[in-house]
Amino acid sequence: MTAADTATPQTLSAARRITGVALASASGVAVAVQSRINGELGVRLDDGFAAAVVSFGTGLLLLLVLVPATPGGRRGLAATRRALRTGTLRPWQCLGGMCGAFLVATQGLTIGTLGVAVFTVAVVAGQTGSSLAVDRAGIGPTGRQPITRQRLAGAVLTVLAVGLAVGDRLGEPGALALALLPLLAGVGIAWQQAVNGRVRAAADSALTATLVNFSVGTVTLLVTFAIDIAVRGWPGGHLPTEPWLYLGGPIGIVFIAIAAAIVRFTGVLLLGLATIAGQIVGAVLLDLILPTAASHPGVNTLLGAALTMVAVLIAALAPPARRRESRV
Repeated sequence: MTAADTATPQTLSAARRITGVALASASGVAVAVQSRINGELGVRLDDGFAAAVVSFGTGLLLLLVLVPATPGGRRGLAATRRALRTGTLRPWQCLGGMCGAFLVATQGLTIGTLGVAVFTVAVVAGQTGSSLAVDRAGIGPTGRQPITRQRLAGAVLTVLAVGLAVGDRLGEPGALALALLPLLAGVGIAWQQAVNGRVRAAADSALTATLVNFSVGTVTLLVTFAIDIAVRGWPGGHLPTEPWLYLGGPIGIVFIAIAAAIVRFTGVLLLGLATIAGQIVGAVLLDLILPTAASHPGVNTLLGAALTMVAVLIAALAPPARRRESRV
């Protein structure tokens, strides 16, 4: 058994690993693009919740066509129902889409003020810190994972990176307070990934797990949007005519599909590291190449983004002894 474990990494060619890392990084850039799209859509609609409903809704419509049309998707739906009926999968483990809904709503609510770079650094900070607690609690499919000093150092360094990135906004209390929303969204991402992993394992289908995620998220957003309308009235904006503003949902689907396809070549840690690195680089490039009125990334933002990449690297690289402990 030990020989098989050590042989597996050797059978994976360097070319496949490099290709997997490149695809993961590209998907991370796509997430940054999604943030910009949903942020712009929120500005056009004059309502971040409305933009989130549109983004999640378009993704859900696509999945409602794709999943029943594929044999794997149909088998996944049947397996998910069986798992829920037998108790192998708990109902609360299907609620990861609520965190995804909060993230997408946060994109529409804050990016117009914060810019993509500060938004992304805040999300990564919350995600890195929360992943320590999620691993320790054993919420994900891999079970309990100890908090090592290396991972804790990475989490602390990431929080410091966020402080550096938003340091030039200290004179703007409103903008700084808004940074707490993507920070909380990042906290939810770690839990979402853990429970979605449980759904994917039960369904044996990433596409089915994605459908569950989008279904729960869309329902959550519709309820929130209804409350928003009751309190503030109908949004003052209007649906834009540019097709690219409706690509947020499809980008989310593609991101999950790429991750499911290449994880066997990269491993989970390398996949997550490459994805986050691509996300941060993409966010900074967007703010530099296609700036908005709010994006104007300064030196502190660029240094904070670079420091976040270093912190994620430290947090992601677990010591080899960690796996031996989990097997005993």
